[in-house]
Amino acid sequence: MKLEAKDIIKDSNPLIRTKSENVVLPLSEEDHELALALLDHVKRSQDEEIAEAEGLRPAVGIAAIQVGIPKKILAIVLPSEDGDDQVFCLANPRIVSHSVQSSYLAEGEGCLSVDEAHEGIVPRHARIKVRAYDILGEQEVEIRAESYPAIVLQHEIDHFTGTLFYDHINKKDPWAPIEDAIVIE
Repeated sequence: MKLEAKDIIKDSNPLIRTKSENVVLPLSEEDHELALALLDHVKRSQDEEIAEAEGLRPAVGIAAIQVGIPKKILAIVLPSEDGDDQVFCLANPRIVSHSVQSSYLAEGEGCLSVDEAHEGIVPRHARIKVRAYDILGEQEVEIRAESYPAIVLQHEIDHFTGTLFYDHINKKDPWAPIEDAIVIE
């Protein structure tokens, strides 16, 4: 299975607001193939030559619902300067604890399923703990994340409830500062 740009559903499609279901473990062959296809899509989107040739928007993460499949599967690739990328390919991830302190990306967030710009602060928890099934390692894991990785995980996990990043933006004042929040440049 190879995902293409046309496979990504947009926020105009009501399916993107569908609540995703947990997947049965051990993963079926179909769910395993989907997870690897999601991961492959993110990796290909980060390779400039491939992305240009295939018309892919650069991404750091994707959830299964973004290709129209309401299952709790996500893939994230956080590139690193030293080539030691942080890779998550998870089933049934859930946030089990989080900090009171907020954080947000200074430039706001974007999403493969959202073409229109939605400017503003997207408040997230500064630190989170996630429990999930690590598809690549074939085991249950507990992930502690902060800063950018925490934001990306929260963004993708939000997709499982049909929540998009711009749902978190203050409608009256999109750039209203958040007291004591960590701003990630």
